[in-house]
Amino acid sequence: MAGITYRSNKKIFAKKGNNLMLFIVKECSDIEVIKALFVEYSHIKGAESCFVSFDKELNDLEGFYSGGAILAGYEDDEPVACVAFRKISDETCEGKRLFIKPEYRGKGYARIMIKAMTDKASELGFKEVVFTTKPEVMSVGYGLYKRMGFEELSEENGIVSMRIDLCCTK
Repeated sequence: MAGITYRSNKKIFAKKGNNLMLFIVKECSDIEVIKALFVEYSHIKGAESCFVSFDKELNDLEGFYSGGAILAGYEDDEPVACVAFRKISDETCEGKRLFIKPEYRGKGYARIMIKAMTDKASELGFKEVVFTTKPEVMSVGYGLYKRMGFEELSEENGIVSMRIDLCCTK
């Protein structure tokens, strides 16, 4: 990842070789963009079980992700990607809602979003990120998590819990 620069009071992560710009979501207008991306993600066939208490989450994104962060990825001013994480304990955060709009997949954006999330989590002092995924629905994402160093913790009803030790991702 290239260094962090600032524009309009938003942190921007930039990676050479593509057009994706990552923002830490802090402003109300950004929250509406994230809500739209989360809702689009919630319509993926087979992913319904990943959206328990979704309305509560959507109505209080800032509270739900308190102690963590929400990241939005833009290509040419178009919101195309998101990921978020929230504090579980002083050392552990939970990654959630990794989503790339279908027409923007295959460009390496998911890897960039995951790396930005783990970098930000580490910066905030977390030692590990845990994630849950549904491999039968999200097989590409599941494979990417494994390639990026996430290890399986458990599986229940087709949902796999994974973790990554942040001291090993530098």
